[in-house]
Amino acid sequence: MTGTGHRAPGVNAGLKSQALRGIFFFIISSSFLLCLPVQAQTPSQAQTRKQLLQELESGQVQDAVLLGQQAVSRWPRDAQFRHYLGVAYFKAGDIKQAQEQLTRARELDPKDSATHYDLALVLLSHPDYPAAADELENVTKLDPSNSVAHMFLGRAYLNSNRSLQAVEEFKTVLKLDPAMKLGHYHLGFAYFSLGRNDEAIAEYREELSRSGESPAVVYALGHSLMASGRYGAALTYLQRGTEMDPRNADVWYDLGKTQALADQWAQAEPSLRKAAELNPKDPSPHYQLARVLEKLGRKEEAQSERTHFAELKKAQPASAGMATGRDQ
Repeated sequence: MTGTGHRAPGVNAGLKSQALRGIFFFIISSSFLLCLPVQAQTPSQAQTRKQLLQELESGQVQDAVLLGQQAVSRWPRDAQFRHYLGVAYFKAGDIKQAQEQLTRARELDPKDSATHYDLALVLLSHPDYPAAADELENVTKLDPSNSVAHMFLGRAYLNSNRSLQAVEEFKTVLKLDPAMKLGHYHLGFAYFSLGRNDEAIAEYREELSRSGESPAVVYALGHSLMASGRYGAALTYLQRGTEMDPRNADVWYDLGKTQALADQWAQAEPSLRKAAELNPKDPSPHYQLARVLEKLGRKEEAQSERTHFAELKKAQPASAGMATGRDQ
């Protein structure tokens, strides 16, 4: 990582607008979608399976949990019941039980790619990126054409500081599905994490040309242009980023920093103050504000910002994993 502070897109960013809605739960054959009438007598294993699936798909989560518990108690070695119960627990917000049931389902049927896939999504929600990557590797071995699994695997690699492997996964995604939304964005982010800014910029531009503007891509392009010293071009995208996502403190910070780097000191001050307002625990805007105010001849205010920066920096916990700090 180059230390510029651009964060890796975790599970709740980037893809969340088009991929991770709820559990995104499992790939099943259409035969399971048949809705059979509930029998008065004790339902058979097949009938229970269909009823459980129906409850999951209709959003009857608590009913699905109860029926899944009964099914697992009656047929403890049925991997699919374990799988469905794990999904029900996940949808109910019980991550621990979801992981336990999906792990048991995997043990009972290690060749079922859907179980590995859903367990990976549960692990990504923790997040536990290395463990999720292990499950997704199994998915891509069992189902090599699953482009979404390759996408999630690339994201897991990227968030585990395995950027070279992430690059290869995102390339695979685009070979399998050239139209994958945000595919070029994620490849660009992987390139950026390796310091390969020109390649990152090219991928971000390609994403914009294919998918149109989105706040994440516009910001990423502006950030990479700033990191490459192309301040004029960076300002165009970062200004646009603040218009598209005005509550994003990172975009305001990068805009203010770039304005300062471009000797636009007066313009930099309000941008950096906005960043500090939106994220009051972040020390970096105060560091940049001290520089800007010094240049503007307001030495006492600059010293106050330096003091504020030092206090926030001291209170900031140490970070690990993908770089989350800045080079100030």
